[in-house]
Amino acid sequence: MASSFHGLEVGKRALFAQQTALSTTGHNIANANSAGYTRQRAEMRASSAMSVSAGIYSFQIGTGVEISKMQRMREDYLDVQIRSENKNLGYWEAKSDSLSKIEEILNEPSDEGIAYVMNEFWKGWQELAKDPDSAAARAVVRQRGVAVTESFKSIMDSLDQMQTDLKHVINTKTEEVNSLATQIANLNDQIGRLVANNYDPNDLYDQRDLLVDLLSKVVDVKVTNSVHGKVDISVGGELLVEGNTAKELTFEYDSTSGLVDPNTISIGDKKITLVSGELLGRFEAYGLVNGGSESTVPYIKGKINDYAMTIVKAINDAHMEGENLDNINNGTTTKYTFFTGTSAQDLDVNQKILDSLDYIAAAQKDPLTGIASTGNGDNAKVIADLLLTKNLDFSGTTSTVNDFYRNVIGQLGIDSQEAARMRENSQGIVEQVENRRQSISGVSLDEEMTNMIKFQQAYNAAARMVSVMDECLDKVINGMGRVGL
Repeated sequence: MASSFHGLEVGKRALFAQQTALSTTGHNIANANSAGYTRQRAEMRASSAMSVSAGIYSFQIGTGVEISKMQRMREDYLDVQIRSENKNLGYWEAKSDSLSKIEEILNEPSDEGIAYVMNEFWKGWQELAKDPDSAAARAVVRQRGVAVTESFKSIMDSLDQMQTDLKHVINTKTEEVNSLATQIANLNDQIGRLVANNYDPNDLYDQRDLLVDLLSKVVDVKVTNSVHGKVDISVGGELLVEGNTAKELTFEYDSTSGLVDPNTISIGDKKITLVSGELLGRFEAYGLVNGGSESTVPYIKGKINDYAMTIVKAINDAHMEGENLDNINNGTTTKYTFFTGTSAQDLDVNQKILDSLDYIAAAQKDPLTGIASTGNGDNAKVIADLLLTKNLDFSGTTSTVNDFYRNVIGQLGIDSQEAARMRENSQGIVEQVENRRQSISGVSLDEEMTNMIKFQQAYNAAARMVSVMDECLDKVINGMGRVGL
């Protein structure tokens, strides 16, 4: 026969089990808005039955309920999916952000962009060709020339500042990768010690998974389960986190160009190749050694500089072929370039022209007489025609001035639209997978309230059972053997 106190034990176990389930429900509700939290469920099972004998019969009698496991409602497959898409989202967000900022700097089409300033500059030469004696027309050419140099300087300075900002972001992101790796390794250590003692550290698992999700957006990661609940994390084929140990991701800037040297990107002492993630997107935007068109800012800087200096050379060559008022009026032979400088960043109108309008060479010598007159504007017309008619050599590409710049802006627009489209696609995929993950792991307050009522009713029933058993035992203990008293 079972003990007289068997019913109390069954009731006690029921109370403890339902109380634990209620506590778990409360824990879920409390963390409904906690980032990275995974809802938990107290798994119940019948406790081991007890064998009893009654006369010639033997059977087993139930002993109540027990909590077998604190289940963490998580689907590993969805974690793999979201981390795989996260790296693409991080990469395209970085690319789209960089390209959008370059578009803002170039500001095309607008009345403040370089195309408009250059067009006004050519118009100034056209007006000077019509009235080469006019001091006002000469002043307009000079002033619009100054506007051209200031526009190029402003663009190049802005691109330099953008590159400086990108460098700061790259350094910060690299530190973030190493910090996340250290935190994950520390959590591995804590989890390993608990799991080895048969505990389920579900909240620590959540903290670690959140860190891995954050890391997966910055660099491409591969997560591998290890012993005692630990995970190993690889980046570029090399272990960044191995058990309780975290290594460092490092890289170097090229000493000559200042760009990121991809051959120095390493984990520990082993070279790696990043294939996606925000950090790679920032690397490419800032500039990789031999990165080509993928090096976004250096590529645009090179095109703008090529554009500026090809135009400057063409104008200066034409200007040196012409005759200025000092040549015509005073019989001098000294001529001056219109622009000075070796790059778009240090471009200026020649100081001689800034000091005197007489040094603008608007005239050409008459081919028959070999004499230039003040009313001759042929050289100004030649310079004005450079914009529309003359093909120039832009570092191996033959094109008109307008067509070359339009191609640069057009390609930038296409790249920016493509990056924005890929970012939106990646964002959509990440959101879909995250919604699926939340449908499994997220806390539904309606569901938890239902569970709370269910466990409350079970707890009340268990408590009532204990009361009934108490009354029975009271009768046995205090009422039996007292007949007639």
